[in-house]
Amino acid sequence: MPIVFTERGFRFYFYSNEGDPREPPHVHVAKRGAGDAKLWLYPEVRFAGRSGIDARTQRWIIGVVEERRAEIEKAWYEHFGGSD
Repeated sequence: MPIVFTERGFRFYFYSNEGDPREPPHVHVAKRGAGDAKLWLYPEVRFAGRSGIDARTQRWIIGVVEERRAEIEKAWYEHFGGSD
């Protein structure tokens, strides 16, 4: 489970087994005791699912992923290979 980065105690990461066929680039976010989420990177950053995360934190997470989307995408392709 590669962690791309952490911020405010939240881990932004991938699962090494992201399905077969592999899903499009996305990131998982979790903080122990504070819920978890999965976000698609394209066409816009949006939640694919979430649990136990309040609205204010959801807005913050969206902002972080939008701001660091290129970094997340680069890490995705470095980990999984390919560019599409």
